[in-house]
Amino acid sequence: MIPIPYDDSTSVPVAVLAGMFEDQLGDTITAVAMVIIIISALMSIIAKLFPERFHKESYLGSVFNVSGFWLLVRIVGMIFIIFTYYQIGWEGIYSSDTGGMILTSLMPALVAVFLVASYLLPLLLNYGLLEFIGSLFSKIMRPVFKLPGRSTVDNLASWLGDGTIGVLLTSRQYEEGYYSKREAAVIGTTFSVVSITFTITVVDYVNLMHMFLPLYLTIVVAGLAAAIIMPRIPPLSRIPDTYYTDEPKSHDETTPEGYNVVTWGYKKATERAKQSPNVFGFVKEGTKNAMDMWFGVLPVVMAIGTLGVIIAEKTIFFDIIGAPFVPLLELMQVPEAQEAAKTILVGFTDMFLPAIMISGVEHEITRFIVAALSITQLIYLSEVGGVLLASKVPVNFWRLVVIFLLRTLITLPIIILMAHLIF
Repeated sequence: MIPIPYDDSTSVPVAVLAGMFEDQLGDTITAVAMVIIIISALMSIIAKLFPERFHKESYLGSVFNVSGFWLLVRIVGMIFIIFTYYQIGWEGIYSSDTGGMILTSLMPALVAVFLVASYLLPLLLNYGLLEFIGSLFSKIMRPVFKLPGRSTVDNLASWLGDGTIGVLLTSRQYEEGYYSKREAAVIGTTFSVVSITFTITVVDYVNLMHMFLPLYLTIVVAGLAAAIIMPRIPPLSRIPDTYYTDEPKSHDETTPEGYNVVTWGYKKATERAKQSPNVFGFVKEGTKNAMDMWFGVLPVVMAIGTLGVIIAEKTIFFDIIGAPFVPLLELMQVPEAQEAAKTILVGFTDMFLPAIMISGVEHEITRFIVAALSITQLIYLSEVGGVLLASKVPVNFWRLVVIFLLRTLITLPIIILMAHLIF
């Protein structure tokens, strides 16, 4: 998860490996995504027709025996990807700025990242790293972010690495009983920011690469402010501290007498490593992770992401709901407030849409504000939001809407203030 220089840019090893895998498959990776989503929908229909053969406790049942709503989402995802891949039906579904964008720009990356990350995540989870880091940071994370110390690795993986990788890691920890419902929801909706690599892509698209460092500093300041405030207010503060499992893992983070945080962390890490699975168990867990993400998440991203982008591109819905922000932006002396206001809420559907819509605006400060806000808003349905909804993390659609709006209201004034100081 540590950023490294690669190919004249900065990336993380997981993303580099995923990129290599994506390059090897080339154009066929979109066909792979289509096959995965079709299998997910058809197997879910079969599981619904023959539930006695797909018990929830079984592995296949846990993947394919889903509720009626998620079955519908998987079927819609299958229809959308078939229409888009073969360019049939209504053009609004498969055009290059709706379903075509999801299929060609997003699906290849998700297929590759999910595969690579699924086999590498056990290295983070099972061999003592979280226990060691958790001991070191327990006195910081709990009072500042109301989270256990072990979440530090998860948060850094999300922030510096990739938001979807962070959600996968968070969901796994939650299912195993290390995080409560509230803690999993806080981490998934507070720290799962897009990677530095994708941030660079956004900044480059709005022609502000010469201001990358001050812009990223602005993102960090606004993001940390939201991370401190959000866990202390509804809806996150009202999520109970109950657990997914009947036997949650121990959460006593006090350092016993005779130890310091380093020696105690090392002791806990070695104890955890002794319990780690063998090579066969490692491969089995990685395969299960990959299937969970491929069959569970890809259809959701295709269905919800495409619907969101269609609404953004083909209707004036976001123009209407963005109108109340015009006087606010004018009050804060943001140039071209009308154009900026249109982008404020459109980021809920896809994080890249605000950059696309604002790229032609003349004033750099306006492009600066919109680019920074689109990243700190964090929740967007075409990737992180869709992954969260498809995971076991306890957040529903309406809770995501509220969290998105609150993050917007918290970070927007901070970003505008920083922008006026920089410009």
